[in-house]
Amino acid sequence: MAIPDILRAEGDDGTPDSTVPADTASAGAAPESIALAAIGAVTGATGTGLPASPSEDTEDPLTRVYTCLLARDPARPPAYSADLAAELELPLSRVESAVSALLDMGLLRRTPDRAVLPVAPDEAVQRTLGPLEREMRARRQHMERTREQLMAFMPLYESHLLRLTHLRQAEYVELLTDLRAVREAITELGRTCEREVMTAQPGGGRRAEVLEEAVARDEELLRRGVRMRVLYQHTARFSSGTCAYVERVGRLGAQVRTLDDEFMRMLVFDRSTAVIPVPDDPHAAVLVREPHVVAFMVGAYERLWLEALPFETEWDRQTIMDISDELKQTIVRLLTEGLTDAAIARRLGLSVRSCRRHVADVMAALGAESRFQAGYLLAQQEREQPGP
Repeated sequence: MAIPDILRAEGDDGTPDSTVPADTASAGAAPESIALAAIGAVTGATGTGLPASPSEDTEDPLTRVYTCLLARDPARPPAYSADLAAELELPLSRVESAVSALLDMGLLRRTPDRAVLPVAPDEAVQRTLGPLEREMRARRQHMERTREQLMAFMPLYESHLLRLTHLRQAEYVELLTDLRAVREAITELGRTCEREVMTAQPGGGRRAEVLEEAVARDEELLRRGVRMRVLYQHTARFSSGTCAYVERVGRLGAQVRTLDDEFMRMLVFDRSTAVIPVPDDPHAAVLVREPHVVAFMVGAYERLWLEALPFETEWDRQTIMDISDELKQTIVRLLTEGLTDAAIARRLGLSVRSCRRHVADVMAALGAESRFQAGYLLAQQEREQPGP
């Protein structure tokens, strides 16, 4: 429906604008717009301008004119507006307005000599609403074409999103597969570190070349006032090279502690960037910058730190005995879990030879002649212990 044409035929309050002639208002307008505007002009109706149905208002001029034409004998000559005015006893101007409105609605048609004849409503519907339906179909087709054109860009946008995801992943997680690149990354993180370094190094005593590389970097950090905490396993206390390293960094304020069992290897710088190993690849590492993951790792480190014992560089017989007993207790626990000597050694940072010596001591204390018997006796002792 051509809304602007209707508005041009109505006043500001929705009623017909009497200052606009019917032929001027309808000039160039769509048939359905002209029809509704004309109806409003004839009926004086407000709002939609639609006439009342015949059953509701039989005095409506449009209804009376259309009914009169339907009732005329087809044998009679076609009627003119003047004939209808006389038969209906209505003013000619009002009849002419009604005829004009019915013509616009498609309910009347003119003969060659300007008389009027009635038209079936379904035919009028086709004439009046047909253009509108064609326009609606054309608009729907245009919408579909536009939708297809717009959606054709979706693969480009999805590719953009995928690229952004990869960029974010690269920002938060970076895989370093070359040992040199790993060392350079750790050196750079140490150089830019401002507040704290957390180190967790399981596996017993560290190799001399690794300690030599680390000590210079760590001393430079400590001199800058960076707090440093280091976690080792108890077996690191029996490594002379590790003890020498701990003594050097300890003089500058580093804190070092040890635990009996294995834990995750990690480096955390300023609680914002972590370096963790890649399983089965000793030359690779992963840099993690995702805040939630790093926070989880820091929390795990703090719990380990609370359970660990301070690393004393001076030999203290009682401390060594306590640690030795703790190691043996751990070995007992791992034996009951069915681990092999090699698995226990790897987990505690021991050599396989040292691990077997400890296992032999445990078996001798139990009076067991085999690992199977030792496991059985340990399990029996555990069952016989009183509960809490």
